[in-house]
Amino acid sequence: MIEVALHDAEFFAYHGYYPEEQLLGNRFSLNIKAAFEQEAQKISEDKLEQTINYEDLYRIAAEEMGKPRQLLETVAQAITDRIKSEFSYLQYISVAVKKLNPPLKGRVRASSVTVTYNKQ
Repeated sequence: MIEVALHDAEFFAYHGYYPEEQLLGNRFSLNIKAAFEQEAQKISEDKLEQTINYEDLYRIAAEEMGKPRQLLETVAQAITDRIKSEFSYLQYISVAVKKLNPPLKGRVRASSVTVTYNKQ
């Protein structure tokens, strides 16, 4: 199994349940993991086509982060669905979306939601 990942990709976006959040925006951090089976012989060919390009993962995340949504669950699911759609050979996808400094009454570094896909 080969896993390709993005760690702490940061975005400014307008996700949130309350109108003020969609008006003012907030900072978000994403962790994405994508895994697939690959023969050792093929990956040793040292070709990008033999893996998943993490630039594609970032592109998908950036496009979906640009669409305001109320729930982090919806954001994470949309990113997962896009990755699954574009790369059908993936056997595992995990997308964690963190809202940095969420607007709560106390100090909270982040709130988060994780969506996981396992191909059966």
